[in-house]
Amino acid sequence: MPEYETFEHDVLVIGAGGAGLRAAIEASAAGVRVGLVCKSLLGKAHTVMAEGGIAAALANVDERDNWRVHFADTMRGGQYVNQWRMAELHAKEAPDRVRELEAWGAVFDRTKDGRILQRHFGGHKYPRLAHVGDRTGLEMIRTLQDHGVHQGIDVYMEHTILSLLKDGDRVVGAFGYERERGRFKIFRAKAVVLATGGGEGWRLAMPAGAEVSVGVVRQGMVQIHVPGEEHLDGTPVTRGNYELRMRHGLVVNRRGQRFGNEYFFQALGAQLHAFETWGEHRFINIPCYLIFDHTLVDTYSFAGLPPGYTAGLAWVPQGHTLAELAQHLHLPAAAIEATVARFNAHARRGEDPDFHRPTESLGPIEQPPFYGLELASPPVSAGTIGLVTTPQAQVLHHETRQPILGLYACGQIVAARLDLGVGYQAGCQLMRALVHGFLAAEHAAGSV
Repeated sequence: MPEYETFEHDVLVIGAGGAGLRAAIEASAAGVRVGLVCKSLLGKAHTVMAEGGIAAALANVDERDNWRVHFADTMRGGQYVNQWRMAELHAKEAPDRVRELEAWGAVFDRTKDGRILQRHFGGHKYPRLAHVGDRTGLEMIRTLQDHGVHQGIDVYMEHTILSLLKDGDRVVGAFGYERERGRFKIFRAKAVVLATGGGEGWRLAMPAGAEVSVGVVRQGMVQIHVPGEEHLDGTPVTRGNYELRMRHGLVVNRRGQRFGNEYFFQALGAQLHAFETWGEHRFINIPCYLIFDHTLVDTYSFAGLPPGYTAGLAWVPQGHTLAELAQHLHLPAAAIEATVARFNAHARRGEDPDFHRPTESLGPIEQPPFYGLELASPPVSAGTIGLVTTPQAQVLHHETRQPILGLYACGQIVAARLDLGVGYQAGCQLMRALVHGFLAAEHAAGSV
């Protein structure tokens, strides 16, 4: 039998995104030997793509908020099919997890009196999302990484795990290889924490008997697609929907009418399924279009371009008047002009009586040239396939429904239906990463 290089740890964490880093930090704080394996380099996890914020009932902006309200929002948003105990734990734990990030150096946006600023987002009764502009995920990874590298954690970058190792009914480590040289390695551990995101974690866990849940398809969302940006299989690459929340812009359907609150992608996504049963017999709000003016382009970064860089927007249809723009987009000019006129009249007063868009996101669309583009509408995928766990993050066996000894999971690899049900609240994924990671490591370290 060939000799493989072997490493010994009490807790082995596979994956170095938000959940994996938080788990490794917690396990190390418990005084056990920790190994952290990641496919790429530290800091390159998909967590950095999360923009919105972290849902936590800190009550810094509205003192009426508390964990009970957060818990109620989560259960209601999940249509009450979520497990109440998991939803309760998340609501209770989230504030402490955010305060830890702050203590470790996270530079959150601030209220006037210096506390962590929180903003409104879809699915929350009160302003609840702690954020760092629109780069919260990046700041979270930076903070966890900077704190974690000083905790005595053994980090194995650019390693791929091929399978989990078992001794009887217990998981006792993992087998993988170093990507640069192709050398196989054995990682022995008393407990393994899977934190692989929405990727191959369930494939690793299934041979160990793990139960996998195939979740429901969530409501859609709309995103920007730059022509020519495609995946290898030819499907378009989409760039998120940050631009929809900017001032001096709105979204209309093919009739030239607004149909939702552009600031909350859930509000627009929920309306994408509206179908005209009679008449044209088609979706009412698909396709839909983002309409904006030069003030937006001059003020904000659009599609990754520097503010004011109009040369990079040659691919975006534009017109010196709204009627000219409507002609380019094949939309009814009179309807576009009426929609924008109504929006502008209220935006100047800082109000949106039609869809209650937040005041800070409102701005009139009046400075030519005017821009518009059709939005792509891919489905939201937030852990629709995931592992079934206990509230303490222990992975369950698909036959016995009992915890698999030595195996834990945290973050997006956990089936979203357990804590989120069929809903999708803004800020839930970063919150899940922190809370899941903490709970998984707390229990794993206590079991070794």
